[in-house]
Amino acid sequence: MRNSISNPSELRTAIRERAVADGFEAVGFAAARAPDGAPEGLAEYLAAGHHGDMAWMATTAERRSRPENLWSEAKSIITLGANYAPADDPLPALARKERGVVSVYAQGRDYHDVLKKRLKRLAGWIAETHGCEVKVFVDTAPVMEKPLAAASGIGWQGKHTNLVSRDFGSWLFLGSIFTTLAIEPDEAEQDHCGSCHACLDICPTHAFPAPYQIDARRCISYLTIEHKGHIAREFREAIGNRIYGCDDCLAVCPWNKFAQTAREVAFHPRIELTLPLLGELATLDDASFREFFRGSAIKRLGRDRFLRNVLIPIGNSGDAALARVAEARLADESPLVRAMAVWALSKLLSREAFERLVRERAHLETDLAVKAEWEAAMSGVT
Repeated sequence: MRNSISNPSELRTAIRERAVADGFEAVGFAAARAPDGAPEGLAEYLAAGHHGDMAWMATTAERRSRPENLWSEAKSIITLGANYAPADDPLPALARKERGVVSVYAQGRDYHDVLKKRLKRLAGWIAETHGCEVKVFVDTAPVMEKPLAAASGIGWQGKHTNLVSRDFGSWLFLGSIFTTLAIEPDEAEQDHCGSCHACLDICPTHAFPAPYQIDARRCISYLTIEHKGHIAREFREAIGNRIYGCDDCLAVCPWNKFAQTAREVAFHPRIELTLPLLGELATLDDASFREFFRGSAIKRLGRDRFLRNVLIPIGNSGDAALARVAEARLADESPLVRAMAVWALSKLLSREAFERLVRERAHLETDLAVKAEWEAAMSGVT
């Protein structure tokens, strides 16, 4: 049933109250146009090649840079945030070398599924109540979610380029509803980073060429999630025991002192994704991988890339007992896995033991990239 509200303030209040009732902690409104500087920033990012092999960012740049190119009929954008703050600081887990660290956002259920249901429910209510058209997005279309969230007052993009909120720190999942409904926009949030540069200093791979700039090609989240090929040797030791994503620049932000632990149970960590043993993860075949990560964002990574990720922390663990697990992966069907098994063994075994393994196994390898790993390891390049 349509409910015509003529007062702009009442319209915003009604939508905000409904959004909060549907489980969103942050709600903002922006005009359906590109935020100031966003198209230019995206163009510079792509021109510098900082998107790496995420080719989709370049192919969708025209629609991504301007909301009106994505849906010309839209007049307003409702940006929504869901708090996923962890109960504890994730940084101490990096010292647990025998266990893998999963990014906080991926320790619970796949947030895309959770937010999409909420967004569709809220959007349906808006369309029915106010007689308008709506479209929902949660990382499912070329939408510049962080600049739009900043334009709508939810937070600001910090020096690490991620969204920061005065109320929720670094821990907000973002989604948006485009609508033909004309809604008075909120004021953009001001930058409150000040002179702080903790997020830049902590980055293990120096992925920030300057404040407010990120080179994804050096980012551990990109390397372990988006990158499909072999991970370059220069980043492997810096990856430490991270097996999916990296939270360092988020976790160190001083604004996290205001964050409250996520209320949504779906965002709470699954026990099996809280510091899982590397040795057990490395034994997963395709079927067991799919079963283990059912309902998780990690499942989309695929077993081969995931084991690639796991073998790097195994090599970094210093635990010679894990050499047996890595050696078993030398016969894996995936060159990605075999290559990282070679590297891990070069780190875990004595020189004598590794040379013996080279004599026994290296000549059996057919993949050129894996052969290169054997050769690099023998020459002392790690």
